[in-house]
Amino acid sequence: MRTIKIDEASKKRLLEDLLKRSPNNYDSYTEAVNAVIADVKKQGDKAVFAYTKQFDQVELDATNIRVTKEEIEEAYDLVEQELIDVIRKALINIKNYHEKQRQNSWFDSQPNGIILGQKVTPLEKVGVYVPGGKAVYPSSVLMNIMPAKVAGVSKIIMTTPPGKDGKVNPNTLVAANEAGADEIYKVGGAQAIAALAFGTECIPKVDKIVGPGNIYVALAKKAVFGYVSIDSVAGPSEILVIADETANPRFVAADLLSQAEHDELASAVLVTTSEELAKAVSKEVEDFVAVLSRKEILEKSLDNYGYILLVKDLEEAIDVANEIASEHLEIVTKDPFTVMTKIKNAGAIFLGEYSSEPLGDYFAGPNHVLPTNGTAKFFSPLGVDDFMKKSSIISYSKEALEPIHKDIIKFAEAEQLTAHANSIKVRFES
Repeated sequence: MRTIKIDEASKKRLLEDLLKRSPNNYDSYTEAVNAVIADVKKQGDKAVFAYTKQFDQVELDATNIRVTKEEIEEAYDLVEQELIDVIRKALINIKNYHEKQRQNSWFDSQPNGIILGQKVTPLEKVGVYVPGGKAVYPSSVLMNIMPAKVAGVSKIIMTTPPGKDGKVNPNTLVAANEAGADEIYKVGGAQAIAALAFGTECIPKVDKIVGPGNIYVALAKKAVFGYVSIDSVAGPSEILVIADETANPRFVAADLLSQAEHDELASAVLVTTSEELAKAVSKEVEDFVAVLSRKEILEKSLDNYGYILLVKDLEEAIDVANEIASEHLEIVTKDPFTVMTKIKNAGAIFLGEYSSEPLGDYFAGPNHVLPTNGTAKFFSPLGVDDFMKKSSIISYSKEALEPIHKDIIKFAEAEQLTAHANSIKVRFES
């Protein structure tokens, strides 16, 4: 990993480099994605079947696009019972964490006849996209479905690309069934996003689409936003570790590589006050890369977006972390909780040397669907609130409106909206 002594110029170059990975910079794919969306919107299932044959080499029709009960039962026979047990344990943690996020409707009543409040309602239908291809992520199935279940979403529709045999990966199916997916369809890519956004003869239209995917999926979600809601336009994975001289270099190196192995665009950054630690981590990274299974991806990821940044003190490390606003932030210092209080921008924060990032990916309970590419400055992790909507409640009696009605009229007339003013005036005509 390249080592850089940080200053304003190098920090600016680093931020520019990392932001190159954003889906907003892949306009060359936009035309192709928009063509798929338009085709599915116009032709429905016919287009979905055609694109699935073209991209996945699978023949679909109305009789086999939806996963059947028998296919789910078959998946349970193919998945180790030990993994099923782990999925169930993880689900308990995820459910317990997200139940603490639930919000209730509230009302505030005053003696003069004013009632104000907020009505909280779960979304009716949600689409969950689950990627296939290079890797299978049953953990993402749990993280996307469970907060929707906790929120009280009426129907959860899942789409995922089929394998060459026309079947869905059994680990994915078991995770979806355990988490509570209501319907599962064998379709992936931009065509799946379009089907969820507009509906087809087989696939219902939803109110919101969540879940990760490749660049085509990310751009398709961006394109259909407005017809439906989306969680975010997710970029490649990333990790930033703040560490001082007390950190274990072997642990730090292992954690950096846990994200670098996702794909060639993944980012792994160490920010440290210790030159000695920097050298030790660099050596440990080399040793791990030589023996880990995804060696080629790791090498490309580290060559592209792997950095060790040397800073003069922890205050500067915190400034750098807040500027980068990483998806995953580990704090491995003498007093990680004090450092954490100064962090403003991060998707998920892991404190101490035994809180490694994969703990959050799989088991602890907080959601692993996190803001990427600096968007932690204004976005939050996926949660129950993403599957709820809120309505304002306003009720005034005549006695409550009378003392303020001239104030409202004054406001409306200042904006030259005479019909607004009239709507108040007519209630107090002599």
